[in-house]
Amino acid sequence: MRLAELTSARLEELRAQRPVALWPVGAVEPHGPHAPLGTDTLISVGICERAAALLDDPPAVVLPPLPFGVTRYAAAFAGAIGISEATLRAVVRDVAAAVAAQGFRRLAIVNCHFEPEQVATLRAAAEEAGALYLDLVRRRNAQRLGEEFRRGSCHAGRYETSLVLADAPALLDRVTMAALPPLEVDMPAAIAAGRTDFVAMGMERAYCGAPADATAEEGRATFATLAEMLVELVWEET
Repeated sequence: MRLAELTSARLEELRAQRPVALWPVGAVEPHGPHAPLGTDTLISVGICERAAALLDDPPAVVLPPLPFGVTRYAAAFAGAIGISEATLRAVVRDVAAAVAAQGFRRLAIVNCHFEPEQVATLRAAAEEAGALYLDLVRRRNAQRLGEEFRRGSCHAGRYETSLVLADAPALLDRVTMAALPPLEVDMPAAIAAGRTDFVAMGMERAYCGAPADATAEEGRATFATLAEMLVELVWEET
């Protein structure tokens, strides 16, 4: 049920059921020396596709992902390609309006890039557009996502690396991953202290957490939880 793979005729049939549109949002930025630049987008897509497989009342269609986000913290490393808050906000509002005009019941935004400016912009844009937003950093949601995620020491660590192992293991440098030592960085506290780049936070290789401890099994279990959270949001709000 990927929108880009449907014909116009097939979408016309689905519109009678007023489907929900699930929109994966991410970023292009470094995720350690071992994980792909598109890690956040890959995870958002995985959540949406699993949730769409679970939803039948209402049915769900997965929109093409938005791969670019507000990305500044990783600017010291190769591969950080971002957009401004104003651009992100405008794109969300325009897409939300177009989705509504196409007869979708609701737009649900799924974001896995947690730079504070990205999260704040998406929260505001979703509210303005009347869209749903799966806010994974809210306490009630974060509590369901494992200890590393709750500690906030999880950029390209065990949490994210496990998710990539579950869906795109060929994109990981497994040898490098296995050799990376655990690195504890309280990212929320560092951000609150005014550190706005990975190097200043002590993330000299653009990761924190424990990527060497990642497993595909953990990734699959985490994806199941994330998809369940998205389904719950859709059911509660539509």
